[in-house]
Amino acid sequence: METRWEDQQERHVPTVTLIGKPGCHLCDDARAVVEQVCAQVGAVWEERDITRDAELHRRYWEQIPVVLVDGAQHDFWRVDPVRLRTALGG
Repeated sequence: METRWEDQQERHVPTVTLIGKPGCHLCDDARAVVEQVCAQVGAVWEERDITRDAELHRRYWEQIPVVLVDGAQHDFWRVDPVRLRTALGG
């Protein structure tokens, strides 16, 4: 019996992290895009609040909302759904 390469590999499920803050309209817009794209491609996503994390605040304050894909910065300010879907392999 032949084993397919895909069967030998576990499917990687990307993780998208949205970094923002409460009351940010751009963060609200980004959340809607992230939620929709992740649902379409089967990725998981989480949200981090920079007002509760000093390191995130220091790194990203001037760029929020920031989107990370598997921990690497992908986008900031505006999230392009096509670009995000492509990055997630969809």
